[in-house]
Amino acid sequence: MKVEQLTDDAIKMIPFTKSQKVYLVFKRIFDIVVSFVALCVLWFPFFVIQIIIRCESKGPAVFKQKRIGRDGKPFTIYKFRTMRTEAPSEMAARVFHDSESYITKFGGFLRRFSIDEFPQFFNILIGDMSFIGYRPVCLVEEHLNELRGEYGALRLRPGVTGLAQVMGRDDISHVMKAKYDAQYVNNVSLKLDIWCFFKTFETVLTGKGNR
Repeated sequence: MKVEQLTDDAIKMIPFTKSQKVYLVFKRIFDIVVSFVALCVLWFPFFVIQIIIRCESKGPAVFKQKRIGRDGKPFTIYKFRTMRTEAPSEMAARVFHDSESYITKFGGFLRRFSIDEFPQFFNILIGDMSFIGYRPVCLVEEHLNELRGEYGALRLRPGVTGLAQVMGRDDISHVMKAKYDAQYVNNVSLKLDIWCFFKTFETVLTGKGNR
């Protein structure tokens, strides 16, 4: 699948078609079913991961942070804690000085393979997120959130992964991220979601764009 070039027309906010509205209903049903099954199947690995996190450093095993979600409304995102508790809590690790010094040894492993994101299955189950969407960011990343709102990218639920994640992740600017996010929303479909899903595996395994 080829991703459309990012022209002004490509990111212009357009209404959802009838077929897209129908697909979004099935997309939500899929999210509920798969996230519920995943939580049931992975409860024991989650339990083991939490024990290792607690043994390696003091503090809770699950990290909570406010992120901007659908229609610009904040929600609480859940992740396995990968950093020591004294690390700044309300900003992305990539933006504060010497973030590597805060990451635990096991936390580095979790981040390398994005395992730290797995608790977001609960966010998906309760309706805060979807498997595929735009990647929600902290409240302090106002510029990106404003761009997403301007381009209409906030019309859908945020995702564990998405188009911007597989098209550059941390290697692209906020403007490019917002444009890819808007492009995803305008073109949301089963075909695009499947493409993003499999492209995510390539991105995770190669570590491309992950800082």
